Amino acid sequence: MTPQAKLIFTSSLILGTTITISSNHWITAWAGLEINTLAILPLIAKSHHPRAIEAATKYFLTQATASALLLFSAMMNAWYTGQWDITQLTHPTACLILTSALAMKLGLAPFHFWFPEVLQGSPLTTALLLSTLMKFPPMTLLFMTSPSLNPTLLTYMAILSTALGGWMGLNQTQIRKILAFSSISHLGWMAIIVSYHPKLTLLNFYLYSLITTTVFLTLNTIKTSKLSTLMTTWTKTPALSTMLLLTLLSLAGLPPFTGFLPKWLIIQELTKQSMAPAATMISLLSLLSLFFYLRLAYCATITLPPHTTNHMKQWHASKPTPSAIAILTTTSTMLLPISPLILTTV
Repeated sequence: MTPQAKLIFTSSLILGTTITISSNHWITAWAGLEINTLAILPLIAKSHHPRAIEAATKYFLTQATASALLLFSAMMNAWYTGQWDITQLTHPTACLILTSALAMKLGLAPFHFWFPEVLQGSPLTTALLLSTLMKFPPMTLLFMTSPSLNPTLLTYMAILSTALGGWMGLNQTQIRKILAFSSISHLGWMAIIVSYHPKLTLLNFYLYSLITTTVFLTLNTIKTSKLSTLMTTWTKTPALSTMLLLTLLSLAGLPPFTGFLPKWLIIQELTKQSMAPAATMISLLSLLSLFFYLRLAYCATITLPPHTTNHMKQWHASKPTPSAIAILTTTSTMLLPISPLILTTV
């Protein structure tokens, strides 16, 4: 792909995201989502591999369906209430259809099946965009419509997401699929709290995006996409592998890392809302995803790779770690001590 084409598609992505997150009218929000979808498709399919073409097709079909549902929900609400304002969503059927549309856009269970397949067929940089930037506009719409949505439905969907994200990621060997199931599991934590404390959902999304960006950029630097090649990286880049270990533990939500902060605050808020059983269940289900984070961390720091792995041998060329990864890793692991400062913004 030429640099000019990349520039056009990246600019369109930023434009589409900006239009959606700054709009008050359903039509402009929908237009922004459509620009986003059309801009990311060439980036998914740029390798011309059959798996990439398949991923782009699956992504287009699911996003087109979700956009149609979102538009239908907005039109139904406008038909009954005369309002096109995003915050004025009051009709119960329109709210239900919108929940389904946003769940499909985000990859929230039970509409999550497309996400691992699309991520697996995309390059690592495009997979990073799909996991972070592409989820920002629908997450903003979820934030804006959160008072109108059904909390019970969102709680059930959140618990299902956390369960499926952890359970289906257990036997994966492809790192992009593991990170896709990790994303589904994290979306469960965001969805369960959005009706009660929407700002916590956004905080969780920001921190998740930060940590996931660090993981993807590290994997892109060491050119790794499967567990078998991850096992051989320690001898080439020990410092980067150690940083990857700490970032993965932060993504798992273990203290004393940054990823623990949103989980702690969400459990605290759920307990305040007399939802201790839901908080207990989602905490126990997140132990499933902890297993594959630990497996990834173990593979990243293993010192003697097994001789039976079938992977392509790579040149041992030690390059300096990009400064962006160093800064991102520091923020991904060490923000917990300044949590009082972060809490003033929530």
